[in-house]
Amino acid sequence: MSIQQYLKEIGRGKDGARPLSRPQAAELMGWLLDGQAHPLQVGAFCLAMRIKGETAAEMAGFMDAMHARLPLTEAPASPVVVLPSYNGARRLPVLTPLLALLLVREGLPVLLHGATTETSRTTATQVLAHLGHSPESHLRAPDPGELLLMGPRQLLPGLADLLDARATIGLRNPAHSLVKHFNPLGRGGFASLVVGCYTHPEYALSMAATHAEAGGHALLLRGMEGEPVADPRRQPAMRAILHGQTVQEWTTESGTIPTLPELPPHLDAAATAAFTREVLQGQRPLPATLATQVQAIVALHRQLQTACTPASPALPVTPGAHA
Repeated sequence: MSIQQYLKEIGRGKDGARPLSRPQAAELMGWLLDGQAHPLQVGAFCLAMRIKGETAAEMAGFMDAMHARLPLTEAPASPVVVLPSYNGARRLPVLTPLLALLLVREGLPVLLHGATTETSRTTATQVLAHLGHSPESHLRAPDPGELLLMGPRQLLPGLADLLDARATIGLRNPAHSLVKHFNPLGRGGFASLVVGCYTHPEYALSMAATHAEAGGHALLLRGMEGEPVADPRRQPAMRAILHGQTVQEWTTESGTIPTLPELPPHLDAAATAAFTREVLQGQRPLPATLATQVQAIVALHRQLQTACTPASPALPVTPGAHA
């Protein structure tokens, strides 16, 4: 079908719109990522999907298109932990860099990708710059105990354009949900563990459904202001998913914790980096919720590594089998 025909299918309003199949969604997203759509068509797609809402099959199809356009990389020595970081700090400090460096200290390979479309927020990349970490210009698999940073434009320029469309349209579009599922190593079919977050409880089910459709591996939780890190003020519910199936669920949210942890007094990158460094050096206590999240990721990574040993062949990149 043409782009116009797809827009007719999804643009008939909340009750009249028809869902796309996974291959159809992949074809449509491919045209958008390749810059083959007129700017008016891009805007129509963003608004139509905002009104209609995405199905799990559509989200999986969109990811298929993204994975197909990624560069091939060498197989990682160990499953990679993927941290999508696209929100940053608004009212609370962005602690995603602390989570990433705690995982690195555990010997895990970590790939953090992200940016923000809101210039007033402090980002994880800005904090990590104060800690001596710079983004890479080319995608590769990080080694065990290494943190690799990537921006969306370095990964997929078309994806970055869709994210940037928010500034013009004023509304989120499917790209803002896609990045929370996005595994940049997906083209090779390598086993990667995506730490995905949501801000509204209803998205817990839709995100789990997307990973089920795509056969992915993930730890899902209600993140801190949209970041994939546990809120230090409360213990979040967490869902572990391997090969699309829920394998474990951790404690449900239980309100505020008895003793609130000490957090940085300011939200700027320098203050957050100083706090992060002090926690890593043992000069400040590690918030209990982050300690629990790190333990969950390490345990899930161990299960994934056992299931996908280095001697095992890479998972095929076919519908339903994306890592």
